[in-house]
Amino acid sequence: MGRLDGKVALITGGARGMGKSHARHFVAEGARVIIGDVLDEKGLAVATPLGADACRYVHHDVTSERDWAAAVEATLDAFGRLDVLVNNAGVLGHGTIADSSLADFRRIVEVNLVGCWLGVKSVIAPMKEAGGGSIVNISSIEGFAGAAGLSAYSASKFGIRGVTRAAAQELGQFGIRVNSVHPGGVMTSMAVGAAQAFNDVDPMQFLKSLPIARFAEPIEISRLVAFLASDESSYSTGAEFVADGGILSGPGY
Repeated sequence: MGRLDGKVALITGGARGMGKSHARHFVAEGARVIIGDVLDEKGLAVATPLGADACRYVHHDVTSERDWAAAVEATLDAFGRLDVLVNNAGVLGHGTIADSSLADFRRIVEVNLVGCWLGVKSVIAPMKEAGGGSIVNISSIEGFAGAAGLSAYSASKFGIRGVTRAAAQELGQFGIRVNSVHPGGVMTSMAVGAAQAFNDVDPMQFLKSLPIARFAEPIEISRLVAFLASDESSYSTGAEFVADGGILSGPGY
């Protein structure tokens, strides 16, 4: 413990799922955390038990420039600096291209990709002021291999790879590192809902085919995110870290 002592982190999508796990783990590792989300009741339920000295919640729509400015300001007001951004907020929608609307596509890309880009842009000034920082963009294995019915989601997650690499090139001179994390199946409500949408896939048979034959627990992803947020990963930037139980190592990938 103590990997993140002295760090101040802003974590988006922190009200549930992986974001909730990241927030709790970061606090356990010594960080002070601001979590943002649009699910206010759930967000407060995560932050309040951790104590105001360690974690606070702000309402934060990642597609809004105004909300990004407010979240960064709230972080600086509460804890005086900003060292880490975890661009975790995301949405998932299932539907073929033929059956999806342009509005459906735009909504997913706006949250997952534009929200990530806005986050990177919004933290540059405070991280430069702090002497550097770490940005961790949560992508997906869908950023490497698309799937039928997930065109918007896959496009957004592929796009995060591009934002990450470009930002790493631009921001390294300021001591700001930018990396992406690519989880496979994780035991969250969003992932379970996605699995249920694929009616023609037997989830147990799929799991048995993996080198690590199970879904990940959120904490397993949080440990990787905390490593990238910490000084232990000080020579890693512009890189892509996969945590998928071996899915991408198999035939067809």
